[in-house]
Amino acid sequence: MKAIIAALALGLALPAFANRGDTAKDAQDAVKDKADDAKDTLHTDSGAAKTKRHMKKAGRSVNRSARHTRNKAKKSIDDAKK
Repeated sequence: MKAIIAALALGLALPAFANRGDTAKDAQDAVKDKADDAKDTLHTDSGAAKTKRHMKKAGRSVNRSARHTRNKAKKSIDDAKK
């Protein structure tokens, strides 16, 4: 129960402080990951719902990694132009 309350509090607080763009997406992904972790801790579901949640979490991780790689590439291109 405490984990769900913490995930909800993070969900409401982090987007307010996040910048627009990739930082906001990272914050939203982190909140969703915390909510998923809370559901895993409670062991309230299994089967298809659990598998679907884990696949979405893995997808968010891949998207986050791709955003960071893209930003690093953009920064190195900008640095090379200088």
